[in-house]
Amino acid sequence: MVRNPQRRAALVDAAIEVLAREGARGLTFRAVDAEAAVPAGTASNYFADRDTLFTQAGGRIYERLQPEPAHIAESLKGPRDRARVTELMRELVDRVSAYRSGYLALLELRLEATRRPELRAVLTRRIRADVDANIAYHLDSGLPGDATTVVLLYLAMNWLIVERLTLPDIFPEERIHDLVTEVVERVLPPDPPGRPDARR
Repeated sequence: MVRNPQRRAALVDAAIEVLAREGARGLTFRAVDAEAAVPAGTASNYFADRDTLFTQAGGRIYERLQPEPAHIAESLKGPRDRARVTELMRELVDRVSAYRSGYLALLELRLEATRRPELRAVLTRRIRADVDANIAYHLDSGLPGDATTVVLLYLAMNWLIVERLTLPDIFPEERIHDLVTEVVERVLPPDPPGRPDARR
């Protein structure tokens, strides 16, 4: 068993790039070796089959999408109001959009998961955990809204990112943050006057 975690991570990152550029059908061991600039046969030494490569890529994308702990701590400073939620959603859309290849690869993986039960199980667990973590973070931090608020924002922001990355001419770039603001303002009611936790 090959046990070089750095090489494995580099191969999975290469697989993500191949997925984003070539789609699921283009994800072969040979394509991953070429993308990672390693000798032919390297990827097949690390992954038993393409199914393993798909599932590893799905997990790795979410690792790379996670914000740094320092950033999370910084986001808890200041008021806990609708304006803060808007700021957080704008940052989320920008951060995820910046990892374009990862998000496009994730879309490919979601489609492939309709045909691969093991990949579907991996993505379901990972995405469910991500949604639950976002709900817990939102509620524990004292931000306005409830669990349904988080789910609605999750759905809206994800589709906005899809549009931004796949059909950018539908909503011009200069409108993206305005659309985020509009979504938050429609999902969350205005801050009540004198809300006690709005200035924590």
